[in-house]
Amino acid sequence: MVYKIRYWVRSEKTLAKIPTPQQRRVREAIDKLAHSPKPMGCEKMKGMKNGYRIRVGDYRVVYEIVDQVLIIYVIRVDHRKDVYRRL
Repeated sequence: MVYKIRYWVRSEKTLAKIPTPQQRRVREAIDKLAHSPKPMGCEKMKGMKNGYRIRVGDYRVVYEIVDQVLIIYVIRVDHRKDVYRRL
């Protein structure tokens, strides 16, 4: 099963502002979610039904898994100090 990755507009804009080397690592980690939506090290988000987060260096990726239609929504990508604000 391969999941489709969908980005929220805000997460795409934030991802574009990340410096290039880190941006590449974050994009690779997000692409790997298509094959393994719950990789080792991911954590369930409290207060979200199917929300998870992964750590990529100093950046965090918050995403939601919709198993019924095989889609992963990337909700937020940001630096670890800012990612949980206004979530």
